[in-house]
Amino acid sequence: MKIGVVGCAGRMGQMLSRYVLDTDGCELVGGSEKTDAAIGKDIGDIIQREHLGVKVSSTEELFEKADAVIDFTTPKATVSNAVLAAKAGTSLIIGTTGFSKEQQEVIENASKKAVIVQAPNMSIGVNLLFTLVEKIARTLDDSYDIEILEMHHRNKVDAPSGTALGLGKAAAKGRGVELDDVAEKVRNGIIGARAKGEIGFATLRGGDVVGEHSVIFASNGERIEISHKASSREIFVKGALKAALWTRKKHFGLYSMQDVLELS
Repeated sequence: MKIGVVGCAGRMGQMLSRYVLDTDGCELVGGSEKTDAAIGKDIGDIIQREHLGVKVSSTEELFEKADAVIDFTTPKATVSNAVLAAKAGTSLIIGTTGFSKEQQEVIENASKKAVIVQAPNMSIGVNLLFTLVEKIARTLDDSYDIEILEMHHRNKVDAPSGTALGLGKAAAKGRGVELDDVAEKVRNGIIGARAKGEIGFATLRGGDVVGEHSVIFASNGERIEISHKASSREIFVKGALKAALWTRKKHFGLYSMQDVLELS
């Protein structure tokens, strides 16, 4: 399968490129970068491998020659790439988070003409966590307060994280409610007693933490905690590549890692 990587010179892009090269059944056909200065460079030189004869190109050219493109960039860039995917009929794997409602609508429209896999987290372990959180929330009544705690490195720009919001959506789905109706993302000052049924979020930032998430179900007399801790970004790369291979011969549509892992 011909794989392209958006942002191939970045930290995730370099790791993705290496994994594509080392994975049977995959061919790295190109990468793109936002600066014109990078265009034309050999990707092998960028990722400190042997000369590959595979060049950094414009994003438009990348979509024309790839079967699937993997994107861990920014919401603005990813939305533009979704439009390119629809135009070229190329599969798009989205690991980017932090989309506005309007940006998400563009991605959904693009999926009518392309296979798109979008997930707040590409890790297999986190997607199992989504499933477990939904089942636990469905089993427990609202006497159990739900709190979601997440921590990431100091440079992460969106909060709560896309994974935390995904966990919140899983919990809300289990309870049969909409997350927007029950989410409490900011607490400051004299806030009064916790509202029954709300799903709370707490955000921590610091150091080089890859990603840590915990969901707490707290009631009188007991507390249930379920957590996932990432120690390497490799787990996101492996999941994204698995998703790219999964898109082969799939019909146009918007899919999740739950679909890829048959957890839906």
